Amino acid sequence: MPTSFRLATFNLENLDTRPGHAGGASLDERLCLLRPQLERLNADILCLQEVNAEEIVKNGERRALALTRLIDGTRYQAYHMAFSRNRVGIRMADRHNLAILSRFPILEERQIWHHLVAPLRHFAPHAPDAPLPVEWDRPLLHVRLDLGSGPNLHILNLHLKAPRASFVEGAKEDPDRWKNVQGWAEGFHLASVKRSGQALEARLVVDALQDADPQTLIAVAGDFNAQDNETPLRLLRAEADDTGNAHLAARSLISLERGLAESQRFSVIHHGRPAMLDHILVSRPLLGWVRDIAVHNEALGDEAISPVLIPATGESYHAPLVATFQAPEKAKA
Repeated sequence: MPTSFRLATFNLENLDTRPGHAGGASLDERLCLLRPQLERLNADILCLQEVNAEEIVKNGERRALALTRLIDGTRYQAYHMAFSRNRVGIRMADRHNLAILSRFPILEERQIWHHLVAPLRHFAPHAPDAPLPVEWDRPLLHVRLDLGSGPNLHILNLHLKAPRASFVEGAKEDPDRWKNVQGWAEGFHLASVKRSGQALEARLVVDALQDADPQTLIAVAGDFNAQDNETPLRLLRAEADDTGNAHLAARSLISLERGLAESQRFSVIHHGRPAMLDHILVSRPLLGWVRDIAVHNEALGDEAISPVLIPATGESYHAPLVATFQAPEKAKA
């Protein structure tokens, strides 16, 4: 039988057992909403974002207790798992970890956090003589999977910076209000630099894999916080229209959601405007395995309006995305 699998990505939005997360909904309420979504995905490989972790021993190990509860009794309970870590790589971060759950054995896992792109220096207008490092908020998570026959599969799970202004020292009156436009503009610029800079690092990871093997199977999945024509997607796809070199076309990545009808092509709704912020990109060799793509957005609420009208619903305001792959049959001699 040819190798086949289903790959999904889903931003769970602050999955946590502790009160005060996800708009105040209890974990039990969230499980009732999220577990059917995971079961419907029926994924063999699941890329998750915003998996929080809790300290189980003071100043010690953290575990993703809410995720353990979420997958309890499901097919995912028996899967191999990889998690991102904090900046020093010792334990999971308190908030917004990345996770990859796989039916296939994980041969290699690593996180990439300024390994290929050093923190940029920001010369603030109010302090030009004291440049500050611009660091990504989270790492990238890369695994190499054993599909059981044929080539290995590389998965890169990412969660790029949201297009919301980053922190600027002394520029806010309170957490929700800026003192002036200059402070907000500087923070918004920093957020853009973080998002595009980490997309560059992800692209360099892809390039390194392609340098080692031009026929390697690569999928980049997650919450890009960017739409099709924005800089992070253009950086990662590296299409011939942008490079101006047809000989580099084989190294480009393909956005699978382009295969959906435009009316279905959204994973977030913001103030009534649908947007596709979650993506699955694949290398050209893996494109030959693609059989279909779907986004489960039927029950999606408006991330800006719904929490105000119905507090503590426990929903994720990102729709999961899932693609089905099957190895091409080889011609008989």
